[in-house]
This record gives sequence, structure tokens and C-alpha cells, in this order.
Amino acid sequence: MSTSSEDPRQPGAGALFLDAEALYLELLRSARGLCTVQTRLVGITSGGAWLAERLHRDLQLPGEAGAISSAMHRDDFAKRGLSAGGQTVLPFEVNGAEVVLLDDVLYTGRTIRAVINELFDYGRPASVRLVVLVDRGGRELPIQADLAVARVTLPSTQTLALARNAAGAFSFHVEAR
Repeated sequence: MSTSSEDPRQPGAGALFLDAEALYLELLRSARGLCTVQTRLVGITSGGAWLAERLHRDLQLPGEAGAISSAMHRDDFAKRGLSAGGQTVLPFEVNGAEVVLLDDVLYTGRTIRAVINELFDYGRPASVRLVVLVDRGGRELPIQADLAVARVTLPSTQTLALARNAAGAFSFHVEAR
């Protein structure tokens, strides 16, 4: 994909357009080969949890998808504190589980590090794979996605996050930091 500092939701001259629904459909297609009935989907709050919930339903996996928060293990906890949303809920035995972590956007890798620490507080999974809709580069830690539907570059002055409307459709939201 191309590089742009313009709004990725709006097509235009030099703009990077990210269609979240189209990316989700590609994720669904790719996940069919990645997931088995033993796979446990765990979404990182909040965008990743939305993805896990919808993907779990669309793949017709047994049980429920989990949701995991990075709040307790963040390296900037003193600055950010606990967020109001997003508690960790893992409705399955973590020990020995094949876990697929889902997130909307992979950036520095710090959230993923915190989430893996949180996951291991609940047990020792057999494997952990990372699946993201968008990998925007900018890694500060040696963490890579096993599957990234799209790869884009945005300035460090912008944030990119998944949004969900009342009907459950996805879009991307961009803000200046």
C-alpha cells in the first residue's frame, strides 16, 4: 500500500484509502486456513475484541471469543492508568490452548508485549499467533504479526484505530496525536 499523511478513510489525490470492511473480509478468508476448532480467538480491547467477536461468529467456532486488556502490564501504566473499558475475559482454559491474538492496528509492539504478559498470567498456552488488520510499521520491540491484512505507513503524529457503528460495520478513525 502507499504512504500518506491524509485521512485513510477518504479517497483523493495521494490519499491512502483503507476499507475496513474489505480488510475484514480478507481477514475472514485468511483465517479460515489459520483457525481450527481448537483455536481460541482473543481480541485486544477494543478494536481487536470487536474483530475476535465477529470472526468467531463468522467462522462458527465453538465456545466464545476472549477479550484481553493490556492495561495492567503496560510500560506506561503510571502515565495512562487503567482504562474504563476493557477487562480481560478468557472463557476457556489458557493452559495448552492454541491462541490467536487479534488486534486492529500493530504499531510499536508495546501493547502486544503487555497483552502476552497478561495472557501468561492466566496460564501457559501451547501457542500464540498474532493477527492484525493493519501493520503500520514503527516497531520499537521485536514483535511481528503472523498475519497482517494490510501494511501502511502513517506519520508518528497520527493514530489509526478501528471504529464500529451500531450495526457492527467497521471503519477506520484517524486522529492527530
